[in-house]
Amino acid sequence: MAHAESGRGHPASSEMYVPRSMQVWRGLMNWLAFFLQVFLQILRGTPSLAQFLSYIGLRQSFLSSSSAAAAVAAPSPAAVAAFKPLPVVEIPLQDSCPTVHAGSDSDVSITAADDDDDDLLAVEKLTIVLDLDETLVCAYETSSLPEVIRSQAIEAGLKWFELECVSSDKECDGKPKVNYVTVFERPGLHEFLKRVGEFANLILFTAGLEDYARPLVDRIDKDNLIGERLYRPSTVSTEYREHVKDLSSLSKDLCRIVIVDNNPFSFLLQPLNGIPCVPFSAGQPYDDQLLEVLLPLLKHLSLQRDVRPVLYERFHMPEWFQMHGIPASGNGF
Repeated sequence: MAHAESGRGHPASSEMYVPRSMQVWRGLMNWLAFFLQVFLQILRGTPSLAQFLSYIGLRQSFLSSSSAAAAVAAPSPAAVAAFKPLPVVEIPLQDSCPTVHAGSDSDVSITAADDDDDDLLAVEKLTIVLDLDETLVCAYETSSLPEVIRSQAIEAGLKWFELECVSSDKECDGKPKVNYVTVFERPGLHEFLKRVGEFANLILFTAGLEDYARPLVDRIDKDNLIGERLYRPSTVSTEYREHVKDLSSLSKDLCRIVIVDNNPFSFLLQPLNGIPCVPFSAGQPYDDQLLEVLLPLLKHLSLQRDVRPVLYERFHMPEWFQMHGIPASGNGF
């Protein structure tokens, strides 16, 4: 009876007993099965790191951290689609001048200029209207210019000078107010003025005040290559923007006049005559826009009887203004 009770009290131990040799054999078979899976995967194609880690049970912890990092580094497609920056205006250097036929949306129809040599003999000299700030130079109030920006620009080789501007405003004691300005010249400025002055009439047109702009231009144009200077009072106000530069006040014939300005809204009244250039700042010491981009384009335009077809083909400014809420009727067509 005791023996029977002892047998009923330990049935599990007799059933769970597995010889050590059998345990070793099962472990060996498991490892062989694992390597067989890896081998078959290699035959199908090289396994990825994630696949290999999944075989040995490490995929979850490894990929959870890498997936989180990827999510931070790469925005979701929805976020990318929601961000639509303004188109960057680039100036191509093509020498061809194809015929332009604008669509009905812009209400523009312009044919390409005739480049016949005999006709060009009778064409008047090209007139180039140049903006000042962020086009030819960049200027900062000396007291507010960070020393690190100043030092880096000078060390990189940017030409600069300090300007004392006497304002028409008065101090509390009745003396004229004096402002000190640090000016950085755009690389290639003097050579640019000299070379474009060989084939064009130059006009400086700035929305800046004369008290500031006049002494500045005296410094950068010591050879008097710029034939005429216009300041803020010469700009006009429109329904859409203030300080607009109306080219019709300079020439009744818009076929042979262009304006170079970093602010396209400055020429919204004559969008087909505008060249939107890249803004210049002290943080761009290796800028090459004047000599490598603008000069070849202006030289090409000087050979055209009408500059507008070439500029329309390259920049499509009427459509750009329409995208910014300025209709074609306000573009002066």
